[in-house]
Amino acid sequence: MSLAYAIMGLLQEEQRTGYELKTSCFDQCIAHLWPADQAQIYRTLDKLLEQGWIKCTVEIQCDRPNRKIYSVTETGKAELIKWLQSPQSLPILREPLLIQLFFAAQLSNEAIMQLLEDQLAAHIEKLTKCEKINLPVLGDQYATREQIMQRLALELVLRREKTYIDWLKTAIEIIDHL
Repeated sequence: MSLAYAIMGLLQEEQRTGYELKTSCFDQCIAHLWPADQAQIYRTLDKLLEQGWIKCTVEIQCDRPNRKIYSVTETGKAELIKWLQSPQSLPILREPLLIQLFFAAQLSNEAIMQLLEDQLAAHIEKLTKCEKINLPVLGDQYATREQIMQRLALELVLRREKTYIDWLKTAIEIIDHL
């Protein structure tokens, strides 16, 4: 259900089309916190419309298909505030690599190293993308309240990626010496 609240939070900032939600919001930043594909976003928009938490206006276009522009209703804003104030349970983490590593004694060191190095490359790539997100650093006196909240979320993602990269490097070093 967090996808619905992420969408409402984005729509509360400004009215957007489903396409804009995907390309300008999820692909650029939110995907690092909560990934979603185009189909998931549109299914969620439909559910939010049914619940009355968002509304949709159609913008008629002559040379292109009409655009559906979504915005949050007062009921949706109230639901978003209620959710924002609700404590969240710890997430259930599923790490396929850890399951692979748990049983990897059956593989050669080279095969294990390849798994780890592939993951290392993927995490370095994700860290690089996250570091390119343009938000003021913490402590910037000119940052808005919204930017500070977004930066705090991004900081955890950055720290998590750096920790994962450090752990992968350690694991690679240990396997290399077996």
